[in-house]
Amino acid sequence: MKILIITETFLPSTDGVVTRLTNSISYFLLAGHQVKIIAPDLGVSEYKGAEIIGMPARKLFFYRSKPFSLPNRKVKAILKQYQPDIVHVVNPALIGAAGVYYAKRLDYPLVASYHTQVPKYLDYYHLSMFKGLLWWYFRKLHSQATLNLCTSNVVKEELDKRNFYNVHVWKRGVDTTLFHPSKSNQAMRSRLSSGEVTKRLLLYVGRLAAEKEIEKIKSVLEESDQFVLAIVGDGPHRAALERHFEGTPTVFTGFMHGEELAQAYASADVFIFPSTTETLGLVLMEAMASGLPIVAAQSGPTKEQIQDQTNGLLYDPNRKESFIQTVLRFEDETLRRRLAKAAWQEINQMGWDEQSRQALDVYSQVAGLMKNRSDKKIEQIKD
Repeated sequence: MKILIITETFLPSTDGVVTRLTNSISYFLLAGHQVKIIAPDLGVSEYKGAEIIGMPARKLFFYRSKPFSLPNRKVKAILKQYQPDIVHVVNPALIGAAGVYYAKRLDYPLVASYHTQVPKYLDYYHLSMFKGLLWWYFRKLHSQATLNLCTSNVVKEELDKRNFYNVHVWKRGVDTTLFHPSKSNQAMRSRLSSGEVTKRLLLYVGRLAAEKEIEKIKSVLEESDQFVLAIVGDGPHRAALERHFEGTPTVFTGFMHGEELAQAYASADVFIFPSTTETLGLVLMEAMASGLPIVAAQSGPTKEQIQDQTNGLLYDPNRKESFIQTVLRFEDETLRRRLAKAAWQEINQMGWDEQSRQALDVYSQVAGLMKNRSDKKIEQIKD
């Protein structure tokens, strides 16, 4: 197949969407398919031989942390020149909206995928009044696709309730070769804990943004001197977080990638995931593959991955004291080791291949439906 992927975010950006896409694209290429990517122009022009066609990108006044590409007529020219068998628009909003519009107008098979709960983010930016408008906009875009993918059953239920069209769950995946308990490294542990290697090392990995609710972790450091914290990642909220955690045993590392990130996971003791707005939480699976137990909020997508008392602990986000009490339970090393072992055993055979095969099956199905429809049109003309 000739596959065209149109995405609002891609390399060198780092997030769960990019990780899923890069692993999927690698699989597609190894299987003999052709892939082109349309994405914001961030200086990367190819990925493992797949061409990345960069669209002019700029930072928007209401979200300054990374650049986006606005709708662009060049998408139409690319479609006509490449003539893909399938178009996959990822998180359609801006450049993705152009992908949806021109794919439909030119009658190319279209799949869309939903990865980010943008309407829910508005609560953290005092813009809740616009949630209804955003849901309407995203539903309008996704309704143009023959099939829509999302990343968890709970998100599917919400999208179904909001009348999104033909939604299916895209299976989970994680790199279990890169992320593994064997990557534990004493030098990394010393770096993340500022030399306090005998204390419990709490780890957060992800984008530093208001909706991630990272501030909650400070309460644990104030309650007990047996814990230290490492925050891996960057984002628009970093300066505010550094001020918030000033005077506590907290290390900010900025972004980490590849082996360095794998060492950070495996060298910690507990992974902390306060967010209640995630659609999947890829970092949860990376942490579990690294042999870390999880502390996470009782939210829908999180509960699909974390079984309370089995491979992690869930806290009640509606009770302030619940978070502190839950994390403090990891003063018990026996509990920590039991949950860590169960977390690794659940995830260590997963990999990325199954979810990539599923995507190819979806592409083939949608492309086949469009071909059959075209063949019927031809027959009707002949008749």
